[in-house]
Amino acid sequence: MGFHYAVLGAGKQGQTIAYDLAKNGDANSVCIFDLNEEIAVQAKNRLNNLLEIQIVTAQQLNVKNKNELAPKLNSYDTLVSAVPYFLNELITEVAIEHNINMIDLGGNTEIVKNQLAKNKDALNSNIAITPDCGMGPGMNITLSLLVMEQFDDPKTIHIYDGGLPQEPEEPWNYNLFFNINGLTNEYDGSASFIRNGKIEEVECFEDIESVDFENYGLLEASVTSGGLSTMPWSFLKQLNTLENKTLRYPGHWKDMIAYRRLGLFDLNEIEINNQKIIPREFYHHLLAPKLTKENVKDVCLMRIIGSGIKNGQEKKIQLDAIELFDDSTGFTAMEKWTGWHASIVAIHVTKNKITGAIPVEKIITGNKFLHEAKKRNFNIKLKEIK
Repeated sequence: MGFHYAVLGAGKQGQTIAYDLAKNGDANSVCIFDLNEEIAVQAKNRLNNLLEIQIVTAQQLNVKNKNELAPKLNSYDTLVSAVPYFLNELITEVAIEHNINMIDLGGNTEIVKNQLAKNKDALNSNIAITPDCGMGPGMNITLSLLVMEQFDDPKTIHIYDGGLPQEPEEPWNYNLFFNINGLTNEYDGSASFIRNGKIEEVECFEDIESVDFENYGLLEASVTSGGLSTMPWSFLKQLNTLENKTLRYPGHWKDMIAYRRLGLFDLNEIEINNQKIIPREFYHHLLAPKLTKENVKDVCLMRIIGSGIKNGQEKKIQLDAIELFDDSTGFTAMEKWTGWHASIVAIHVTKNKITGAIPVEKIITGNKFLHEAKKRNFNIKLKEIK
């Protein structure tokens, strides 16, 4: 018996998710929904051409309208939300009320905690709710589990990850692979880490360090917000250290620190020459076009270094993962890591009839994910280091 999947949002991530559900999810059908029906139809046509089978359908849907959500979604086994994070609580309510598994790309830890608080409701509805899938948070967390599984007693985890253009251009050496609002949100505020066995809030742009990646040279890693979601609380009693930093080409963080100090990240309205503006909106208006170029081939890099005890001895394990733009499908490296982590989790909960509101760090083991990742030709390597 095949399954019926719904994907909310026909953008880049939504298309990548729908593709993998159709290809690897034992699907009878995959429907991709969007507020703009024309965009949904275009996505459907592209995916069916890639898949060489007419399995993806398209429908118009206003996700903000709860009365419209329920009747359109109640015939599906599992839905994956690839719409803005602030809509996910409403979608969670509908999923619980109509017994539909729900996976989403998250983006806000407080909203994620609210979703996970509905564990009893999810159990009563016999469904799974797992937010915050994707590249980070998401795959970085799941692959951290893989590293932890190499030890009898894991102690520390340090994660470095980022999406970059393969051929950077001055002066920015960066390209937007997702909405600039999400980028600035990651660059503002603080991150929750485990340090010395305690939760510690660390400001963005702190503790910049260099990381050497073969073929990509010396990169710079900095603290950004939200990359670990609820993982620090889940492993507080098990790990002494848990940290996550974002990788960029050298010089990027220096520029971002200057922009923030200048006040360009501020959300409070100011007045200039009798004109009221919000600095962050003005900053986005100027910067987004500079960082948005079509058909930029990207690379996603991830390194996780863990330490712990194995067979009574202290060991250190390094995981390296590298993903490149796919010429055959047109999927970017970031789309594959983000979309396919979400689809792997969606397929996992659907096939195994998992129930409850379960955080991403508890929904699938690292080894199980690695098995699925290899089917999708992810390049993931583990080695012991000194």
